[in-house]
Amino acid sequence: MSYCEEKGKDKIIFVNEDDYRQPINSKLATVELDEEEGLIKENGEINWGCPCLGGMATGPCGQEFREAFSCFHYSKEEMKGSDCIEQFKKMSDCMSQYPDLYPENKDETELNEPSPDDENASEETSEKKNTSLILVLT
Repeated sequence: MSYCEEKGKDKIIFVNEDDYRQPINSKLATVELDEEEGLIKENGEINWGCPCLGGMATGPCGQEFREAFSCFHYSKEEMKGSDCIEQFKKMSDCMSQYPDLYPENKDETELNEPSPDDENASEETSEKKNTSLILVLT
């Protein structure tokens, strides 16, 4: 006799040999993917599942990212997103806690750090790193 047990988040299925040898009669569910759908859906909502977000909507700072991006997307200010500074600050603060997951922009880091040949670079400059977030939507 075949049966199923659930243990926490796991589902364990025990199948006897007779059931194992029988062909599967079920059909796989098909999901039609709308490849035309990008970051913004036709109805104006944000498509959080868009691969173009590169996983930013998930992870340890996913909530902060979604709040900041939503604020920017729905902003009605003349300078779009100018009313979202606080949300982007929270996201930036969160991201700075996870430097391995959210590394600084390499080009920006190179600009902020003195080169090894620069003998006049102060210790203060090398210890201080500026971080910024630039969000460009077209």
